[in-house]
Amino acid sequence: MISNPPQHIAIIMDGNNRWARRSLLPALSGHRAAINTVRDVIKRCRELGIPWLTLFAFSSENWRRPADEVSGLMQLLLNALEKEAGKLEQHDICLKIIGDCSALSPQIQAAIGRCEAKTAKCRAMTLMVAVNYGGQWDLTRAFRRLAAVVKAEDLEPESIQPGQIEEYLATEDAPPVDLLIRTSGEKRISNFLLWQCAYAEFYFCDTLWPDFTAQDLDGAIADFQGRERRFGRSE
Repeated sequence: MISNPPQHIAIIMDGNNRWARRSLLPALSGHRAAINTVRDVIKRCRELGIPWLTLFAFSSENWRRPADEVSGLMQLLLNALEKEAGKLEQHDICLKIIGDCSALSPQIQAAIGRCEAKTAKCRAMTLMVAVNYGGQWDLTRAFRRLAAVVKAEDLEPESIQPGQIEEYLATEDAPPVDLLIRTSGEKRISNFLLWQCAYAEFYFCDTLWPDFTAQDLDGAIADFQGRERRFGRSE
């Protein structure tokens, strides 16, 4: 446990393909290596008492990748759901998948349902994994759902507050993101948690995701703890 930890860490896990190319391996090898990093980071967050962790696993734009890579990623997702549910439950970690799951295969959707149900009563930490997720999709869906409430005359448009919009986002009851980490040297958020990162502190590092370690996570958190978060207030 650490003092004053970020309550919600979000990570854009970038650099798997570059790691594979650097190692003269096929792209899927990078994604396989990334799974070990995911395990290490989840374990470290649990040790540090981080209540919420969100991982960007597959974006709504990633369907544009080569078909064999997409197919391999979906198989890795299915394998992880089937193998990791018991470990998450053992460590009191609740799993939530966020994103448009309707585009996923029935087999994956069923596995998601089983894993979420198995860990639903876990309370020590919530792990959200974004699959077929995009921030613009999330906001559009939220606005449509809210518009339906307005159309039913159950809500006046003038009375809509930010908190009400948050209730219709995929993240629902999660707190805002405190710390957003992106690996591999890229410095953009790539349509990830656009609303939720409104006041997040950004941490970019050059390390490729398969090489990212628990010590790297500690460094990102230490950097976060050294920042002054004013939320619009004067110094």
